[in-house]
Amino acid sequence: MTGRRRLHAAAGLALLIGIARGGSGVAHGDPLPGTATLDLPGSLDEVMVAGIDRFLLDRTAAEKGARRATWERALADAAGRDAFRADARTRLRAILGVVDERVHDAGVFLHGAPGPRVELAATGEWTALAVSFPALEGVQAEGIALVPGGTPPRAWVVAVPDCDLTPEAFAGLVADDGPAGAASRLPRVLVAAGCGVFIPAILDRTAEFSGNQRVRFTNQPHREYAYRPAFELGRHPLGYEIQKILAAVDRIEAAAAPGKPAAVGVCGVGEGGRLALLAAACDERIDAALVCGAFGPRETTWQEPIDRNVWRLLTTASDAEVAALVLPRALVIEAAVADAFAGPVPPAPGRGGGAAPGTIAPVPAGDFADEAGQARAYAARLGAERRLTVVGDPAAPGPAGDPAGLRAFLAGVGIDAAGSALATPAAPLDAGAVAAAARQRQRRQLDEISRHTQRLLEWSAAARARDWQEVIAAAQRKDRAAAEAALGPQRERIRAELIGRLPDPSMPLGVRSRQVLDDPAFTGWEVTVDVFPDVIAGGILLVPKGIPAGERRPAVVCQHGLEGVPMDTITGAGNAHVVYKGFAAALARRGYVTFAPQNPYRGGDQFRTLQRKANPLGLSLFSFIIPQHGRILDFLGTLPEVDPARIGFYGLSYGGKTAMRVPPFEPRYRLSICSADYDEWVRKIAVDHAPYSYVFTGEYEIFEWNMGHLANYAELSWLIWPRPFMVERGHDDGVAPDEWVAWEYAKTRRHWVKLGNADDCAIEWFDGPHAINGAGTYEFLDRHLDPDGRLPRGK
Repeated sequence: MTGRRRLHAAAGLALLIGIARGGSGVAHGDPLPGTATLDLPGSLDEVMVAGIDRFLLDRTAAEKGARRATWERALADAAGRDAFRADARTRLRAILGVVDERVHDAGVFLHGAPGPRVELAATGEWTALAVSFPALEGVQAEGIALVPGGTPPRAWVVAVPDCDLTPEAFAGLVADDGPAGAASRLPRVLVAAGCGVFIPAILDRTAEFSGNQRVRFTNQPHREYAYRPAFELGRHPLGYEIQKILAAVDRIEAAAAPGKPAAVGVCGVGEGGRLALLAAACDERIDAALVCGAFGPRETTWQEPIDRNVWRLLTTASDAEVAALVLPRALVIEAAVADAFAGPVPPAPGRGGGAAPGTIAPVPAGDFADEAGQARAYAARLGAERRLTVVGDPAAPGPAGDPAGLRAFLAGVGIDAAGSALATPAAPLDAGAVAAAARQRQRRQLDEISRHTQRLLEWSAAARARDWQEVIAAAQRKDRAAAEAALGPQRERIRAELIGRLPDPSMPLGVRSRQVLDDPAFTGWEVTVDVFPDVIAGGILLVPKGIPAGERRPAVVCQHGLEGVPMDTITGAGNAHVVYKGFAAALARRGYVTFAPQNPYRGGDQFRTLQRKANPLGLSLFSFIIPQHGRILDFLGTLPEVDPARIGFYGLSYGGKTAMRVPPFEPRYRLSICSADYDEWVRKIAVDHAPYSYVFTGEYEIFEWNMGHLANYAELSWLIWPRPFMVERGHDDGVAPDEWVAWEYAKTRRHWVKLGNADDCAIEWFDGPHAINGAGTYEFLDRHLDPDGRLPRGK
């Protein structure tokens, strides 16, 4: 049976259970009074995920037009354009994670002096040196420098190879008749023109070192393995490598003679070309940029390797806008051959899987032309038409290093190069020795970036404490009014920066329903409501039988976990019952109206790519889930059986994740219960040496930009205060160890205690697994939603 049919199969099972208990069992029966009949073209989860997908694709297209219109207006404003571009540059650096102070060590320079020279090869015209210098604390820039002989370099160029090409191959130091040999034309022309050339090594897309021997190794490319924890901490592989480029610029600048600044250019091919473009946009000290085989629109980034996923990229700048940040400095865009990537390899024996899908293909000629045309339009606004050069044939691209493009690039660093002579090649190095050295260098680079992110992880709690200091201080003083006042701006900040905010829904509810259950204790309807165009919310409503006319009952929204469906929370048999204990049905038998929503985290890559499409827009899955729950509450408020002031939330696993991300921003939830999810979440997501970590698993969508510096679960729980909050935790739950849960919960509990709400914050530890326990949580619900004991509670 496919997962796509699971909802209907589960519904059928529940109907049979209802019949076995003496119910009548109704399949797709009458709608709720006053609602239209529900008729879905597929299962609820399929329709929901497909609708959100269409919404995101439409929004992506709309954002492209809106972004271009904004930039056109801003660049046409001569008085304001510099401030606009400065702000855009700051935002670009932030979303790339180019935020850490670099190590400024003027004693180490690119050409190896002072200190021993590590010479790799030499001719009468140039020398190749092994180079390594600090970029960030604990992170080295490594590569090779090509230094022209005889006289000092006329300019310096940082030339970045495609990610699966070593610096030695890019420099032509290893015999290669394939694409690498063709690409080596670029640095050899530059050194022949009198440039010093630094070629940094960057992370590749092999997977040899992706993992931890204390946990396991994966099939994630090195760039993805670095991306996962970095993204959670507001850093990015692109940002780390831009920092290495800029550290080279620091050293070039520091070594220049007083009053005679050295001209600096950046160039690159493929991934290196993208880095060159972004580095030039980030740092105005760079005089010229040459971008080969890397320029194009970023609206389809979601189809590419996940290490190219950048939060808010499309609301900040696609490549044309990045080009506008480089101009009026010299910029050359070349349609050239770059390496393709067919996606992660299957896991080798002894390795785990879970790498994100993603491919790299040549930029379609039409897309290249459109993006380059927009860059030309911006150049015209800036009066910099002659500073932008576009070369190459995007329909039939050739090797990087088009002569016209090279001449324009060299002119940008002050060199008049009439031709494109190649430097005399050195004797090839031993390919085996180069490969072995490159392999160890790759290990070092990945380890250094990993260690940097792990240090950020350790420091993140202190960083959050500084940002939340006003809330913490108010709680310590037991000042409820000050705490509430301080939490308001934090709630808005976290909603905008962590979740991503969509406008509030304005469509009519459009309620559609059909009866699907008839149990002796309750009647069940499948219900959908409209949220946005193409986006629905829905689930299964259970209404206890025999509610007296005019009586309004408390309600509980019962949320399933990853890959689940609403019936999982209702059924009384099978694997779902082992985990969920039919808690939505159990609560209905206790007298509560319950609603089991379908959340959109179902369908494997189909839903995970929603996150990929959302992130560049500054959105996430929860940008949709929060308004979906708002519409569900709107609907519940229309029911004569429901008291809208007494609606609680109770979710397990990914539903517990929902418990931490929806009630903070939806005040109509009277309380929230997080089951089988609450822990030191940021650590679980980003730590790279614990078996509980998502660094090693297939949930590639679960990483949230800069959460480590914004809010962990304690801070999110404070946004629920002063409403009641509870954690349900089984000692054998493999989500995280008890100690992580206790560490984080202590901060939650202290907040409620200090502010006089000790009875409204609780945790139940039970001897069991990742499952609903349904003991202390039911009592918690009764105490806060039915304090007068009017519900039958299963009697």
